Amino acid sequence: MPELPQMQALSERLAARVGGARLVGVEPIGFSGLKTFDPPPESLVGRALQSTGRRGKYLILDFGGPRLLVHLSQAGRLDIEEPPKKTRGKGGVARFRFDNGVALLVREYGTERKAGWWVLAPGDDGPLQKLGPEPDSDAFAELVLRGDDRRRVHTLLRDQRTVSGVGRGHTDDALWLAQLSPYAMLASLSDDERRRLLDAVRSTIADAIERERERTGGLSEPKLGDKFLVHARYGTPCPRCGDTLRRVSYESYEVTYCPQCQTGGKALADRRLSRLVK
Repeated sequence: MPELPQMQALSERLAARVGGARLVGVEPIGFSGLKTFDPPPESLVGRALQSTGRRGKYLILDFGGPRLLVHLSQAGRLDIEEPPKKTRGKGGVARFRFDNGVALLVREYGTERKAGWWVLAPGDDGPLQKLGPEPDSDAFAELVLRGDDRRRVHTLLRDQRTVSGVGRGHTDDALWLAQLSPYAMLASLSDDERRRLLDAVRSTIADAIERERERTGGLSEPKLGDKFLVHARYGTPCPRCGDTLRRVSYESYEVTYCPQCQTGGKALADRRLSRLVK
């Protein structure tokens, strides 16, 4: 799933490609992709793109008042077409055409069809109003350093109402960097562990943004795991200690970790079994 670093770098690339250009066409493709009805998408036609940005995992295209949001969800991607294509595109969600000969095609791999887009009136934050603080904010630091949340840290970091933009991939990487178990509860962490966690989350995100800036074009790859440190690399040697990375499989996602670095040498069991393999 595209997370904060992927969307931040994407917004920067789009600023270079379509910033200042006028929107000349909006083509809804997927039946369920558009999440709003007022203002209508065609109300953006003729407006110049004033700026591109990001909040959490949302891409924000600001047309000088009204804004267009795009959320790629699990398998959504964004292609930059130059020149624009006329085909609907496999898994197409929507196409946005600009007067500089460039189009943005939002499409989705797989069959879940969860990628979406919103047209927001000035002053309307839509889904953005439910997001938690960004990882580099004082509010997030306060939560990590002094919070008493009793959820597992892996769960907490993936909750977009608690902290926005961090997903499964960078949570795996941050906990590996901090040498903390994905099953650890925030409230049970020592002061030193809390500081390590905060530093790890922030450095993981900052480093990932720099790596994502190496990409060119849109965000079109079927899988985006090439730039993670440990996420989805189970079965390979740990980059720190050389032990074999393990995983815990859930219904719709997996957690990757190093037993030696993070769980005292013990393998985490499936959630339906005991907490630790004994």
